[in-house]
Amino acid sequence: MNTHKQMSEVVRIAIQKSGRLQEGSLKLLKDCGLNISNGKDQLKTQVSNFPVEVLFLRDDDIPQYIEDGVADAGIIGENVFTEKQKNGVIMKRLDFAKCRLALAVPRTTNYTGLAWFNGKNIATSYPNIVGNYLKMKNITAGIHEISGSVEIAPGIGLADAICDIVSTGSTLLSNGLKEVELVMQSEAVLIAGDLSMQKKKILEKLVFRIEAVQQARNNKYILLNCPNEAIESITQIIPGMKSPTILPLGKPGWSSLHSVVNENDFWEKIDQLKQLGAEGILVVPIEKMIK
Repeated sequence: MNTHKQMSEVVRIAIQKSGRLQEGSLKLLKDCGLNISNGKDQLKTQVSNFPVEVLFLRDDDIPQYIEDGVADAGIIGENVFTEKQKNGVIMKRLDFAKCRLALAVPRTTNYTGLAWFNGKNIATSYPNIVGNYLKMKNITAGIHEISGSVEIAPGIGLADAICDIVSTGSTLLSNGLKEVELVMQSEAVLIAGDLSMQKKKILEKLVFRIEAVQQARNNKYILLNCPNEAIESITQIIPGMKSPTILPLGKPGWSSLHSVVNENDFWEKIDQLKQLGAEGILVVPIEKMIK
């Protein structure tokens, strides 16, 4: 009876067994403080310090396992989740493994717009996404579902165009293709199935930790010395989470100011701070950030 109770309190999270999502998924979970041991060819592992069991599965299978109740949650690409059309909800976008699903045609094609696809054949591993996109755009085209090496389809006469995942575009270029239309943006997402109240609470605690890790990645802790007359102006530039910490220095008329700056605004803010007389500026990574 105690064993059954213990198992009911464990959330089973599926992640990719191998591939581009596995490394990022494991790093995120470990950054959230989960002790995970993942040996070679391991199919599952129990987290020692959090009520979670990690399953290592093919990413294409994860939505089905969640719908069947084999897994409670999973980390997969949004493109896979959308394509499989299984029951489940997105709990959190995870801000890694970003890519896009795009239509591409041979580089020599005189592409004039979406209407070009009318009557054409498109090779893809994402027939549901492509079909819905074409329907929304009132385009009538044939869809050839293939798995793997989609980019060679035009070259061997299988299709006129492709729709595939693009990260850098180098694969398209090397196969004589050019990207012409964006179908959807994608990134890693945490999805969940129909959970008991107990398991929802566990997953919400994990989401809280994920948000703290994401906040830390997007912000830096900044320390600087500045003349006292510049404090008010500097505070307007880097107000911090609530307000900066200000400490007097041994040098009369100067203070040490500690705050938080967003990664995206970092260099612009630094230039403004220097113009106001800030010196000895230190920028430190933040491990966790809880608002």
